[in-house]
Amino acid sequence: MTAPHDRPTAVELLEALREWMERDLLPGVEGRLQFHTRVAINMVDIVAREIAVGSSQETAHAHVLEALGVATDAELVLAIKNGEYDTTLESLLESLRPVVEDKVRVANPKYLR
Repeated sequence: MTAPHDRPTAVELLEALREWMERDLLPGVEGRLQFHTRVAINMVDIVAREIAVGSSQETAHAHVLEALGVATDAELVLAIKNGEYDTTLESLLESLRPVVEDKVRVANPKYLR
């Protein structure tokens, strides 16, 4: 289903862009432009993975923050800075492990292997 938009979908457009950069653009450039093309390909991959996971990671992240008694990442940072988790550091780290894994799953899933 592509409603309310028709095909190509956002993911299909990203795949086409990636394919063009990788097959047509990259072989014809070198140096700085080649590096920036590789960076752009990685950016397209990240956006595609972010779209693929949808709001599930956002929901899971919100549940972790709620379980920790904060509403935002900024509040969590402040609570950590203020030592509010000093006595439960191991538990905090276990709570945050899935959050970090979700971020890596989008940024570069190869790092989870």
